[in-house]
Amino acid sequence: MGPPRSKKRRPTFRRLLKTSGVKLENKLKNRQLKQQNVAKKQRKEQKKLRQAVKDAAIRTPRPLETYRKRPEEEEEEEEFLESLPTDMMEDDDLRQMTDMARKASFITRDLSSCAPIHSTKKRKSEVIRSYEKVPRKMAKTEEKEVIHLLPIKDKSGVIPQSVERVIQQKEEEEPEEEGEEPEEAEDEGASESADHLTPAQREQRRVQKIQERKTTIATLGSAIICDPVNNIKRLKELRGMLMESDPAVAVTVRKLVMVSLMEIFKDIAPTYKIRPLTSEEKAAKVRKETQQLREFEESLVSQYKFYLEDLEQTIKDWKQQKKKRSQAVGFDSYRGLAEVAIRCLCELLLALPHFNFHNNIIVALVPLMNDPVRQVSDMCCDAFRKLFQQDKVGGAALASVRVVSGLVKSLNYNIRPEVLRTLLSLRIKEVHMKKDLEDTAPKKKFMNNKEKKKNLSRMQRKWKKAEEKLEKELLEAEASESKDKKIQLHTQTLNIVFLIYFRILKKAQKSVLLPAVLEGLANFAHLINLEFFDDLLNVLQNLIQSGDLTNQESLHCIQTVFIILSGQGDVLNVDPLKFYSQLYQMLPRLHAGAPNDDISIVLRCLDAMLTRRRKQVTLQRAMAFMKRLSVLSLHTLPNASVGLLAANRAALHAFPKCDFLLDNEVQGSGFYLPELDEPEHCNAQNTALWELHLLQRHFHPVVRRFAVHLSRGAPSEGSGALGVELSRRTPVELFDDYSVKDMTFNPPVATPTSKKKEYFTVGATLLDDELQKQVEKALNEEEAELDFTKTQTPIT
Repeated sequence: MGPPRSKKRRPTFRRLLKTSGVKLENKLKNRQLKQQNVAKKQRKEQKKLRQAVKDAAIRTPRPLETYRKRPEEEEEEEEFLESLPTDMMEDDDLRQMTDMARKASFITRDLSSCAPIHSTKKRKSEVIRSYEKVPRKMAKTEEKEVIHLLPIKDKSGVIPQSVERVIQQKEEEEPEEEGEEPEEAEDEGASESADHLTPAQREQRRVQKIQERKTTIATLGSAIICDPVNNIKRLKELRGMLMESDPAVAVTVRKLVMVSLMEIFKDIAPTYKIRPLTSEEKAAKVRKETQQLREFEESLVSQYKFYLEDLEQTIKDWKQQKKKRSQAVGFDSYRGLAEVAIRCLCELLLALPHFNFHNNIIVALVPLMNDPVRQVSDMCCDAFRKLFQQDKVGGAALASVRVVSGLVKSLNYNIRPEVLRTLLSLRIKEVHMKKDLEDTAPKKKFMNNKEKKKNLSRMQRKWKKAEEKLEKELLEAEASESKDKKIQLHTQTLNIVFLIYFRILKKAQKSVLLPAVLEGLANFAHLINLEFFDDLLNVLQNLIQSGDLTNQESLHCIQTVFIILSGQGDVLNVDPLKFYSQLYQMLPRLHAGAPNDDISIVLRCLDAMLTRRRKQVTLQRAMAFMKRLSVLSLHTLPNASVGLLAANRAALHAFPKCDFLLDNEVQGSGFYLPELDEPEHCNAQNTALWELHLLQRHFHPVVRRFAVHLSRGAPSEGSGALGVELSRRTPVELFDDYSVKDMTFNPPVATPTSKKKEYFTVGATLLDDELQKQVEKALNEEEAELDFTKTQTPIT
């Protein structure tokens, strides 16, 4: 028989699969830690050995301590020493005794110390530390005017050094005073020379100084941009120019430095947020390149913070009208400096939404949206409007809306409507709705253990586990923002926006903010949860019936109601007949004046009330609206007429039986009552759209085309059909395209042809030859100059 078989078997592939990768990593880490600990102990022992050898080489015996004795003892000791036979001793014996005394450790010990005999020797650092504890000035040395110098250290220890000062107080003060006089004289001379300069020379000197400062700013800026890592310290020099003290150029230089620093930070700022390092990261050893990058990021963040503080302080000085920094800038120039600082903050708000201190910029700019200065307020509102439009994820928008909500509440709703109108630019299209529990339950992405055991084999479970692990790692490593996070941020933002709107509807219904609130509700009405629908509809209905609203505000209320009912509110059992009557009653109030701008809201309301709700609208109501819209198109601007006719075309396609209005025949009994405000009972079926014949002679070509198109029944094909550029546009788009706000006519008006004939053609000659000759003679002759000085002879 052969040798006994080893009981250990080689691990199979399945057993290796069972082995967790975490155990292998832990074993490797433990082995590395043991090696590091052993190496660390060895380094400590070698360090102790080197220190002991060094101390033994430096060790020197300390001198014997001397004690003060009484005068009597000193005299007796001197007499004893004099009586000794010193001439009997040789020099070699004295030298040997001295060396032996130095080697005696028990004699050289410091007897005044309370340390034990076998205590370790003090180190050098303790000697230096004890010397540092000694006060530098004593009561006695102050009288002698002693100057303490740096100490000297030798084998015996630390030896203090000092020098007595020669008292020459009067003589020293005189040169200082004399040294100050020339500077004052120079300043007086410069001021006197500046006073004697002419205005042209002063302006020339000012231009020269500004040019020098520009050159300096350009040099520093180009150096920073070319190599930001190595020249980051130049930012401090450039930021120091914000404290320009020359009154002649202080305002201009500070403005130039603000704008230059803003552009530099936009260029050199990274595309990520710099976080502060932890204590462990600071203590860890890193490569030289990594350390250099850390220093650059730390300097960049600190300089950026100081720069933002300077801008904010400039704005505060302008608001508080306080002259804090220097006397170089007057009160009149504060507003110009503050406007430049605000513009820089707005640019940084848009350019660096991902960088540090972005929330601080938002907090500084949001109160300025309500500033009484119109230019400042419009600048900040435009900046936040652009921020909302370009914010794809929603983080910056959420932070801004939170600050706006706090501002509205703190000022007790006394803010400008433009502040709330900026919220209309929010890019919110999808939010989390409160639906049934089945819809809100999280979807199962991975299988449970029970499901795996039931449906999969052993090998399939192992491969499934590895696959799920890999998918989780891929999801964690994904750098792009997930859709769930985006929707979550949008939901939080919209909740705060609705909180602002509902507070104003509840507490400040007569405020100037009500139009902006109603416009915002109309814009985001499709995202409101069902639980708020009943209360909101009641509030809007009460507002319309109160009669305190303008046409635009009432239209916004109606638009909000029908957007809600056309979305999730279709499940509600609400009869919106009153809102149809309100809109039908408001149409005749619109005309070519200021209410012409409200027609865009009317077109949106008609789209939600007639086209989208075609199944809930009766034929009588649709015909009444078509008749009143065609009457309204006679006394509005061209773009409004085009939009109203396009709305009639959409209604005719949604309700084909409305073509009764294109015929002269009467349908049913009764007469049309145009003054009645109830669309159901005005008998619109007994009238015709005779306004289309007048509109076919309109001066605008597009109005004429729509009128001809409707009079033929709005066909989709044939000679009466519209072109693609008109048929595929919505009424609101047509209203905006043919607008005359910019004093332009679309399409442009052709120049009229001249009817005057410069010469007669052959066919235009007269039949009488003599008369023709006289006409040609009169046309060819030059006008003779009339002489009024001559008197005419009377005709007898």
